[in-house]
Amino acid sequence: MLILSLYSHVSVADVIRVDPEADLQAILDVAKEGDTISLMEGVFYGNFIITQAVTVNGHQKAVIDAQGRGHGLLLKSGNVVIEELTIINWGDDLTEQNAGIYLDARVSNIIIRNNTLRGPGFGVWLQKGKDINVVGNTIKGDPSLRSSDRGNGIQLSVVKNVEVIGNEISDTRDGIYIISSQDNIIDKNVMHDLRYGIHYMYSHSNKIEWNVVYQARAGYALMSSKSLIVENNISRDCEDYGILMNFITSSTIRHNTVKNIVTKPENKVIGRDGKGFFIYNSYNNVISHNIIENAEIGFNLTAGSENNNIFNNAFINNRQQVKFVANRLEKWSLNGQGNYWNNYLGWDLNQDGIGDTPFKPNDGIDKLIWQYPETQILINSPAILMLRWIQAQFPLFQSQGIQDDFPMMQFNSPYP
Repeated sequence: MLILSLYSHVSVADVIRVDPEADLQAILDVAKEGDTISLMEGVFYGNFIITQAVTVNGHQKAVIDAQGRGHGLLLKSGNVVIEELTIINWGDDLTEQNAGIYLDARVSNIIIRNNTLRGPGFGVWLQKGKDINVVGNTIKGDPSLRSSDRGNGIQLSVVKNVEVIGNEISDTRDGIYIISSQDNIIDKNVMHDLRYGIHYMYSHSNKIEWNVVYQARAGYALMSSKSLIVENNISRDCEDYGILMNFITSSTIRHNTVKNIVTKPENKVIGRDGKGFFIYNSYNNVISHNIIENAEIGFNLTAGSENNNIFNNAFINNRQQVKFVANRLEKWSLNGQGNYWNNYLGWDLNQDGIGDTPFKPNDGIDKLIWQYPETQILINSPAILMLRWIQAQFPLFQSQGIQDDFPMMQFNSPYP
């Protein structure tokens, strides 16, 4: 192993130890393919460019300080490993896409592992590349900025075969933002105190699993994408949406837990309620085995969301289980499997675990209130109670909407 402060000897070294007084950029410029640049404890000031296939390792003691401008590290080569660095204070120009680690080249085989990033712009920006691992990093934005003025924690743009695993992201705009990308895996990340945890746009064939989002406006914002697998994720203590689906098709959303989705009192306006699932113009999806608990609205479907198979979900203690304004009947069950509703008051005389009478989570009065929100002040009035009684006695007056023909009598949570 060779200790260098001057870069003239780099050509003979395989592992190069660099102290903060050395010219790091010059050493990077003349490094050979396969070299390891090992940064010693201390602060390296500047914006550094990597043009060779090297490993840069900071042993969790080296700090790269970008001094408030540009990128911390700009990658222009494939077969690069960035690990155990602390990168801080890069630029805040979102138009210029300032990032702690920035890739905008059609290269492959990048590993970004066990780094700590703190700064106002984007944490990690990956564009055009493929076969990339982003693993075990901690990314923190600048909480003093408005959410819209911060960069995203990890940005994937026009990439393929990227694995984003085991990162913690906070105080950014969105935790992980994916656009025009395919065949990626987002797994075991924790995101909190931001706008959206995971945000998808115009992407397909991605897998999102075992992630946790809390204290965000929306846990998972899935938009204009198809063939997604979203399973075993948690969205809790969010304000507007647990899982938002906007023009999502041919996707599977299963085994997720959505809990405590409530709009803060100071942000309350008519029509703004915490929605466990908000499904807008989405169709041909399988939505099953999810837990929706303590949301202001459990499921809100609108704008032509049809032909979705919705079954084996649990609706528990939501203020309003379902909001679905439509002039058609939609049945939520598949092959004799319905959903669990904690407010179902039917019976099970043959003890097969399925209620003997269908369950409709809403009635015509609910629809009237949705159309005219100002009538909510009358919801418990004698007049409304009388209308509900008349509707129950005369099926002729019952409205179209959601019907579960096989409501489950019990629910056993897979979570402690």
